[in-house]
Amino acid sequence: MDKEKTDGPMISAIGHGGFRVDDGYYTALLITPSRADGWTPPPFEALGADDVASVLALAPKPEFLLLGTGSQLRQPAAAFRRAVEAQGVGIEAMDSRAAARAWAVLRGEGRWIAAALYPLEG
Repeated sequence: MDKEKTDGPMISAIGHGGFRVDDGYYTALLITPSRADGWTPPPFEALGADDVASVLALAPKPEFLLLGTGSQLRQPAAAFRRAVEAQGVGIEAMDSRAAARAWAVLRGEGRWIAAALYPLEG
């Protein structure tokens, strides 16, 4: 496995307080293979492509956006899905715990992805 393809931030713990990534702890998270940033997401129903623009700007483009939807699986609005897909990026939505676990597995496989994770509560 090419170490360069699997280096980068890894989510090491998930709890109601947030996500532990390396030495940081984030209530909500935007993460790419090169960086992790705290995120103040809008209410889920108001989520727009601009809210995740920083992770969609990854070069090369991510294979897809892993969208952690909080404590339960919710589907994003059709307008959000269309706007992200128009940029050539697919969306995989799942609850945020599953998304954090998927991040570790997919990055371990060297997949070039981005993620936006809503808090587990709130």
